[in-house]
Amino acid sequence: MLKKLIDWDVDTFVYLNSLGSESYDSFWSAITTITTWIPLFIIFFIFISLNNTKRETFFKTLTVILLILFITTVTGLTKEFFQRLRPNNNEAINTFIRIVKNPGSYSFFSGHSSSSFSITTLIVLFLRKQVKWCWVFYLWPLLFAYSRIYVGVHYPLDILVGTLVGISSGILFYKIYGKLIAPYTKLNRHV
Repeated sequence: MLKKLIDWDVDTFVYLNSLGSESYDSFWSAITTITTWIPLFIIFFIFISLNNTKRETFFKTLTVILLILFITTVTGLTKEFFQRLRPNNNEAINTFIRIVKNPGSYSFFSGHSSSSFSITTLIVLFLRKQVKWCWVFYLWPLLFAYSRIYVGVHYPLDILVGTLVGISSGILFYKIYGKLIAPYTKLNRHV
């Protein structure tokens, strides 16, 4: 069963990766780079600031930062535990796949996927009542995660597991915020 799943994962990766072409490499290279998304992070912060008191903005921003630290740690530990080679480092397939980026770290699970989906989930949960269209923010993690297959550095299961871990972590930190932090932000609300 596990072998069939891994075979499916590799075959699906090879198929999706082969859909790319040189004319789109620059676009997907930009999409996969975190600095490209800095304006989006600023937009997130602006929306949080506009829809909350200073105190709530501070604690929601702190919650996002703690989530980033958490998801980065979990992703790093998981990669070291499983030590799955990235497609670009897998000698069985790296001679016939498209490799646009060539990192050396491990593959399982995708940090791009887990971090982007966790941050987006938390932001959407924070904003969903004030900004009805905030679900559109999920375009970022969808593009960001798919870019990892395009550039040749992650298998689909890396992306899917990273997505599930990310969404779960975003929900977890939202619940932590609601139980432990939100009551504190309501104190002295006039301040």
